[in-house]
Amino acid sequence: MRPALHILAITILSLLLLACDRPFMVMAGGELEGAVAQPPAAWDFEEVSGLAQLETRPAAAYSINIAYVQIEQRLYVYAGNTRTNWVEHLEQNPLARIRIDETIYPVVAVRVDDTVELDKFALQWASRSVFQRDPKQFDEVWLYRLEPRPGPAETPDQPGA
Repeated sequence: MRPALHILAITILSLLLLACDRPFMVMAGGELEGAVAQPPAAWDFEEVSGLAQLETRPAAAYSINIAYVQIEQRLYVYAGNTRTNWVEHLEQNPLARIRIDETIYPVVAVRVDDTVELDKFALQWASRSVFQRDPKQFDEVWLYRLEPRPGPAETPDQPGA
């Protein structure tokens, strides 16, 4: 009887996770939901860093939980030295959306390759925790600056536009 209960519990949990349209812990989700707003010209959240949800691949939305960092009113997301799924998506199409504090901002992701900008990011990133590895230790890193998309603002009935 016990194995049957375990199987039932795993099945129910799996179905619940599959029903989520937002990222759940380390599992990817789909299209983000919420109020959509034009990104500010200069990012200025209360906290220097925090947790957000990043949506990539507009044609088949893929969203994850991710840490962001603000430096000099610019917003960054970072995958370290790992070419993750979301990095591959941004390399194919840099259009993304980020949800911070329940507001979704349509952005374009620009890969950072400027050493001065990378050095500023590395200093901030490594200072967050003793567990954060300094990005300058890697031969190649996947760091993106999120900027407002050119053109008109996206509206809630035009997700991923």
